[in-house]
Amino acid sequence: MWALWLASRRPLQSAVRTVGTDLLSHKVSFVSLASLLYVTKQYRSEKKLTVRFVCACQMCSVKETPAPTEEEVGGFTKLIEAMGFTGPLKYNKWKIKIAALRMYTCCVERVNYDDFFDRCSLPDTLNSWFLVAQLHVWMCLVRMRQEGRAGKYMCRYVVHSMWEDVEQRSKIMGIDAIHRKEALKAMTETFYAALFGYDEGVLSSDCILAAALWRNLFNCQCEDSAQLELMVEYVRKQMQFIDSLDGEDLLLTGEVKWRPLLEENAQSILKVATPTYNDAGL
Repeated sequence: MWALWLASRRPLQSAVRTVGTDLLSHKVSFVSLASLLYVTKQYRSEKKLTVRFVCACQMCSVKETPAPTEEEVGGFTKLIEAMGFTGPLKYNKWKIKIAALRMYTCCVERVNYDDFFDRCSLPDTLNSWFLVAQLHVWMCLVRMRQEGRAGKYMCRYVVHSMWEDVEQRSKIMGIDAIHRKEALKAMTETFYAALFGYDEGVLSSDCILAAALWRNLFNCQCEDSAQLELMVEYVRKQMQFIDSLDGEDLLLTGEVKWRPLLEENAQSILKVATPTYNDAGL
């Protein structure tokens, strides 16, 4: 009777031993697990052991999932950045600053603002110009934040260049110091509120993005749904196009080309022209 009981346990022990060996070598399959579960139906006394192996298989599958790679930063760099300073970057800082200025220049000089004013029924004012400019600056910031610490460093100087330009334009228009200070404060609040709204919209549905554009670009005064649809399509295709640009070229040159507001085939991505630069990044 004792020998018969041992013989009845050998199939279960053999199945458990086989799957255990496969688990150690990360080669376990659904077939082997299925066969093991089938055997356990015949030997209910070993049910707990089977559950342990199934849990171990799940843990192995989690460990094998590749984790997103992050830029390695030394302890000294973390210390000085915690104090508010910027540590060593992948590229020279002054090159990144020049590229940031060029990127902002692309947001200003390579965008047809009159087209936006006409298609979106926006008044031709400094504030309307700023609302269109901040939309393109935001798209650049989203793209450069993907380039690690160097990209974030570049974002700071893109925004810095924008505020310097806004202040100079307000001076040229003859706005006095008191009103200029108040206007810059209001624009700053509008800008950072728009960043949060656009970030939420681009990561969500078109309805959320349209709501963000209605609040931040149209100042809650758009009554034509076709205008909102046009701008949602513009942002989506523009983000798709900017994501296709090489990050290293953007860090070294800051050259960004914008797709037109209206085009026949909005779903197609234009061929990306690789910018040229010399050893100095110029």
